[in-house]
Amino acid sequence: MTPQPTKPGYLTRIAVILSGVWRAVAPNGVEGSRRYSHPGNRSNLSDNRLSGWCVPPIAALSFALALTVLTIALPHSRVQASESPVTYCRQIAPILYKNCSGCHHTGGSGPFPLTSYAEAKRWASTIETVTQSRYMPPWLPEPGHADFAGSRRMTTEEIALIKRWADSGAPEGNPVEAPSSPVYNSDWQLGPPDLILEVDSPMQVPASGTDLFRNFILPFPLKQSKWVRAMEIKPGSPRVVHHANLILDRAETLRRTHPRDWRQGIPGMDVVVDAGEGFDPDGHFLDWKPDSSALVEPPGMAWRLDPGNDLVLNMHLKPTGKVESIRARIGLYFTPDAPTKLPILVQLEHDAALNIPAGDASFVVEDKLTLPEAVDVLAIYPHAHYLGKRLEGWADLPNGSRKDLILIPNWDIDRQSIYRYAAPVSLPAGATLHMRYTYDNSAANPHNPNSPPIRVTNGNRSVDEMGHLWLQLLPHPAPGQKEDPREPILRAWMENVLEKSPSDPTALFNLASVDMSQSEFTDAASLYRQALKSRPNDARMRTALAAALLQSGDEPHAREELLAAIAADPTYPDAPYNLALIEAADGLLPQALSHLQTTLALEPANLDARHGLVALYAAQNQLPEAIREQKRVIALAPTAAEWNDLGALLARAADSNAAAAAFRRALTLDPGNAQAQANLNRLGAAPGPEKHVAPQ
Repeated sequence: MTPQPTKPGYLTRIAVILSGVWRAVAPNGVEGSRRYSHPGNRSNLSDNRLSGWCVPPIAALSFALALTVLTIALPHSRVQASESPVTYCRQIAPILYKNCSGCHHTGGSGPFPLTSYAEAKRWASTIETVTQSRYMPPWLPEPGHADFAGSRRMTTEEIALIKRWADSGAPEGNPVEAPSSPVYNSDWQLGPPDLILEVDSPMQVPASGTDLFRNFILPFPLKQSKWVRAMEIKPGSPRVVHHANLILDRAETLRRTHPRDWRQGIPGMDVVVDAGEGFDPDGHFLDWKPDSSALVEPPGMAWRLDPGNDLVLNMHLKPTGKVESIRARIGLYFTPDAPTKLPILVQLEHDAALNIPAGDASFVVEDKLTLPEAVDVLAIYPHAHYLGKRLEGWADLPNGSRKDLILIPNWDIDRQSIYRYAAPVSLPAGATLHMRYTYDNSAANPHNPNSPPIRVTNGNRSVDEMGHLWLQLLPHPAPGQKEDPREPILRAWMENVLEKSPSDPTALFNLASVDMSQSEFTDAASLYRQALKSRPNDARMRTALAAALLQSGDEPHAREELLAAIAADPTYPDAPYNLALIEAADGLLPQALSHLQTTLALEPANLDARHGLVALYAAQNQLPEAIREQKRVIALAPTAAEWNDLGALLARAADSNAAAAAFRRALTLDPGNAQAQANLNRLGAAPGPEKHVAPQ
């Protein structure tokens, strides 16, 4: 028989594993585990957060200079008026405050502050040099191809003013004309957070050597799910941290695979984590850069944190010449409002084509994806390693026109970033996204890590190559559309991956997850079987296949797959849990009880398994054990519904006083709880003060 779970989703735990859903890479030759090049972040992967500057943009010029030749009649000469001098107070301070001080302030990541005239005068020659070459401020996108929020690219006029100022001796001018200096402090920008998470122990960054990559795991400690409307990352010492990306690990993937060393930070440029249960693709870019402010989500786009989730802080660390200690913190700000808009992160790539001969200065990799529905493009994240030279992204529209999304003519991995559009870029259904990356593997490439050049293929190390273009899309559901609007996009994306790599297990698994969400169980089972050909010992895939088989009515083979999953990975809790559900539905209560206990030994906070244990004990009239387990449920989730369930068990055990106290506790938490009130009335207990029943 096919068991019918008492809670939705018990037997259909499916996941979207977005391989490398968000990657943050930096220069070094260190072996990387895996890296988020998902985001960011796989959940499921945010967004609108390129923060900008702590000081509102100020016009670079307070007035336009009209160059007029004045002719005055004199006995022997003509006099031409000279240009007004460029001064720090009038023209230069606004430019520096807008473009430079976000990093260049005391305590910031810049090597020297630029928040006063004395500081700017001291470095005037350097400022002129780095702005003339456009080395500073760091900004890779070419203008005219898209409008991005928080652009740090100086105008030609601003650069010319800096040159004139520096060449004329860097005069101060009238202090009365100077804008107020920006103020930077260590306080939380949005006020005290609702929750602060801190890395378990400090890390010592050596004074010298190659760049380091560490992944710090911060478990979410709350027992209730929360919607996050804003967050702020405080990395510790900003001078040490090149950038950081936050990855949502819904299945404690890294903690489970590194049980002994996760508290110290896991080395690696890249990480891959499990998406967790259900259809839950990544949708948010969560990042920090030296000039970042708090990341505030747009209205209706909060992201979810559940009990048991981990936040993984992927950090690129660079030695500064002295030993530094860092200990990062993350401040989270919650909202009671669930999101009304559901973005999704999608990736263009063709890593399988990355096989760059030594000496090839113009190796090209391309990919494209046709959108099945209209979307707004909210943000974009181009990524390559050291051989990347020219990175392009655009969309071909159904009417034959082209809309540029980004152009980076001179890629520099050290200056990579997520770019958020100043306004959403609307694309119609049928638009085709394109990426075209050109690589330079010649000796003339100053970033080439190999001397002499060698053949380079795709990989996770910085000496390997990658070519990814991540986009944050907000789908426009069609009128009357019932399915999740992200599903058609994910299906199109995964089908695009399979066209290039027909046996890609991640794409097969993700495509199967879409079929599961649309009740196409037979098709899902076929895809899971294909994925298992390359990952025969993947317990999660076998458990997902079992769910598809069970929903298709094939219980015997579902049971076989769950037993195979347990044999492949005895530490994976979902396999014994789902097997227990099948056994309970078949009346095999002792076996079901044993597998639920196995699940809870692996995952003590699994509420579903604890609820199952309560139900099994109650079904066998083992009321003391059922009451004990229900009290453990309340310790994890002290809700009115759980207190009501405890009262019902206590009433069955003829403990009327304790049952009445539990019902009253439920009514204290939820005065409108009709079931608890009815139970209290049925018990015949007079209204009275709540008595304490302690969870165990």
